[in-house]
Amino acid sequence: MTGDVLIRGEGWAGRITLNRPKALNALTWEMARAIESALREWAADDAVALVIIDAAGERAFCAGGDIAELYRRGRAGEFAYGQRFWAEEYRLNRLIAHYDKPYVALMDGIVMGGGVGLAAHGGHRIVTERSMVAMPECGIGLVPDVGGSLILATAPGRLGEYLGTTGFRMGPADAILAGFADVYVPSERLADLVARLVETGDPAVIDAFAGMPPEGELAGRRGAIDALFGAPSAAAIVAALEADGGEFAETALKAIRRGSPISVAATLAIVRAVRGDPTIENALSREYRFTFRSQEQGDFLEGIRAAVIDKDRQPRWSVARIEDLSRERVDAILAPLGDNELIWEERA
Repeated sequence: MTGDVLIRGEGWAGRITLNRPKALNALTWEMARAIESALREWAADDAVALVIIDAAGERAFCAGGDIAELYRRGRAGEFAYGQRFWAEEYRLNRLIAHYDKPYVALMDGIVMGGGVGLAAHGGHRIVTERSMVAMPECGIGLVPDVGGSLILATAPGRLGEYLGTTGFRMGPADAILAGFADVYVPSERLADLVARLVETGDPAVIDAFAGMPPEGELAGRRGAIDALFGAPSAAAIVAALEADGGEFAETALKAIRRGSPISVAATLAIVRAVRGDPTIENALSREYRFTFRSQEQGDFLEGIRAAVIDKDRQPRWSVARIEDLSRERVDAILAPLGDNELIWEERA
């Protein structure tokens, strides 16, 4: 089998393997379409008892979407390309969240952005000692999307605000605590686990392979995170971090300052709005309002330039500081899209 995503049946399992290890298994539009097609076919196939999604190589499950083409098209003013990509990707995320058959995601290695969308909405989400899970989209002028705002909104306390605005990189214990994963399995046991899943078609066998993950960081930070990230606005959170002055507060403040101010403020608004109505549809719809406008009205193209194209790591955000960002601009980029709102069946 060849290709960027390997799709096949094995025993009782429908198997999906992301196959771009040199690109950290970054998700392309074509890969997303192939995965959606397979899932829809398997949903009606009695010979498929469960789905297993994993990735080639040991470095990454999926480090996010393949954004170089989005940048090229966006720079040429072809905003519709990105808008269609995000719409189709988000429909795939919703399909996974509502999938009727057990969906087992092996989140081994780096899991960021689009990788979260492929894995973290499934019913059985497995992390290993190599897992590093994050939603660092504010650093490229985007917001945590692919339904990630739902996971952030339902995380304990104010972890959602913290993880979304700082892009903190979670190890396995932290990913489980925050609701991005369910169970820890040592990487050396994954092959045997897959073999048992293929043989039995029963996700209950996962329990026999599970173990205790290495200690994380978030549990011990809960008090500080809840106190500092409960402020009513992004500017107020920044002020609270500056007033605190401790080591943790300074580290978090630096992480927030690296992100696009409009992305940070919009992330906070989306997470809190989704918390009031925690459904995958609400999360994806609100995220899409931002991403739909992100190339033209946000900092997405500049963020990609600085991080991926020129790699100078010196983005020139449209607003230099969160304190200088107007509420009106945040409201505008998150406003309903009218006829362009995200729908769940592709328009003809």
